[in-house]
Amino acid sequence: MKKLLDQITEEVQKAFAASGYEEEYGKVTLSNRPDLCEYQCNGSMAAAKKYRCAPIQIAGKVAEELQKSAVFEEVLAVNPGFINLKVSSSFVQTYLRKMQKDERLGCDKADKPRTIIVDYGGPNVAKPLHVGHLRSAIIGESVKRLGRFAGHEMIGDIHLGDWGLQMGLIITELKRRKPELPYFDESFTGDYPEEAPFTISELEEIYPTASARSKEDEDYKNEAMEATYLVQHGHRGYQAVLQHILDVSVADLKKNYANLNVEFDLWKGESDAQPYIPGLVKMLKDKGFAYESEGALVVDVKEDTDTKEVPPCMILKSDGASLYTTTDLATIVERMKLYRPDEMIYVVDKRQEMHFVQVFRCARKTGLVAADTGLKFLGFGTMNGKDGKPFKTREGGVMRLEHLLSDINEEMYRKIVENSEAEIPENEARKTAEIVGLSAVKYGDLSNQASKDYVFDVERFTSFEGNTGPYILYTIVRIKSILNKYREMGFDPEAGMIGMPGNETQKNLMLRLARFNGAVLNAFEELAPHKICAYIYELANAFNKFYHETKILGEENAEVRSELVAVLVLTKRVLETCIGILGFEAPERM
Repeated sequence: MKKLLDQITEEVQKAFAASGYEEEYGKVTLSNRPDLCEYQCNGSMAAAKKYRCAPIQIAGKVAEELQKSAVFEEVLAVNPGFINLKVSSSFVQTYLRKMQKDERLGCDKADKPRTIIVDYGGPNVAKPLHVGHLRSAIIGESVKRLGRFAGHEMIGDIHLGDWGLQMGLIITELKRRKPELPYFDESFTGDYPEEAPFTISELEEIYPTASARSKEDEDYKNEAMEATYLVQHGHRGYQAVLQHILDVSVADLKKNYANLNVEFDLWKGESDAQPYIPGLVKMLKDKGFAYESEGALVVDVKEDTDTKEVPPCMILKSDGASLYTTTDLATIVERMKLYRPDEMIYVVDKRQEMHFVQVFRCARKTGLVAADTGLKFLGFGTMNGKDGKPFKTREGGVMRLEHLLSDINEEMYRKIVENSEAEIPENEARKTAEIVGLSAVKYGDLSNQASKDYVFDVERFTSFEGNTGPYILYTIVRIKSILNKYREMGFDPEAGMIGMPGNETQKNLMLRLARFNGAVLNAFEELAPHKICAYIYELANAFNKFYHETKILGEENAEVRSELVAVLVLTKRVLETCIGILGFEAPERM
């Protein structure tokens, strides 16, 4: 189903052609003066230069041609050469009826579906999730869902940090505390225990303790580095400990990500890319891409068009150790071999942009990816507190994600109990608070452009008024309540078809509904979930204005009432589809 704006543009382009001008001048946009018109075309200004006549003359001639079109109910040529447009009510009604009948609400799937890997999450094992992991998870999940709705095969990969010195530190500290464990007995040849020798709470205490000690004790640090070397080179006991670390950490991460309604298709880590590194390094050397610089192995990635310095991409340090660049390149090799993606999207802190410039250029220059394989960096800004600095606990530390969600849920529970007109059982109120709290967190983040820093304001994000998740959910719950009452009256809300708008408020709501497929597809093309937020905020405002100014269930004419209810059903479907893309849902009541 064509986008509404595309259909309108095609009609105007035909009018330009019929008037003797090139079609390209007939581009239509949303009006920047909604008090005057719904859409506008400014092409007469540009056409005037080519056809050497006044813009208003061209606009007048095209407007006269457009008067014949059934798409418009009002067309005006306005000085100095604007064409102001109002679409006809029958055109909007026909468009929405097609949306009604379509399970995808008029949003066609991609003609040529692509396989796209979204790299998001990136937590380190053995460490708790904290607020610094929030944006990657929320933005990455919404991009994945957007792509799936658009018809592409989206593969979400958490890309765990499960390699390097941190593993050696944990093994060393565990050996100090429990030297009797069979993992540290070099003569042990039996099967290692299936149960891990630590809980997630113990593991989360072991790592920071070991890390702090290694900074003060050189021998301890050397022992940890030796353990790291051994685990990476096949030490049987240490690899068994590593597997325990991964199992315990992943189980806890899955639980925490589930609380965010975030799911990954792949739970791969840096360790999965390690087997590909030797072959990668050999290829880079053999083909002459890599050379030694001050003992390190590097690949030049600067380009003549660069306006700022782009350092060489370092593949191996002078001691032969690999780096994040090595692992990321090896991960690309693995992904191309196993999944052959058409595109890879990396949802990462924007401060890592230079790193990914180097990685992407190196991958292209050395042929690790095909020429038409997309490599995109979706860099996000910082989540700050009201003081404008990165969000912290009251004590000044980094807040654990589960504590942040708990605080939000408590605030939502308090507001739900205070604002509820009827008494809600505590268990229902708690469950509703979790649902609405998640909307507050996700919408509060996603309503900002990803690359921008933003202030995490609990009081504002949990408000039932303004541009917030709870406001969107409250609108959906209001619609559900009306539809339930309609059912209690003995009618089927799904039975009616949308009628002609009875007033400007209804037409405004219907026009916004008709823009759904354009909003979704544009948001995916630009990897911009904030555009979905902007769309549903406008839609919710349009609905609430319609609700306050229109008798719906009180409408005496049964046919008109049925048509009005049909608009509510479609509004609910569109809003629920959009919040599903954003990664949250609506409760039955609030």
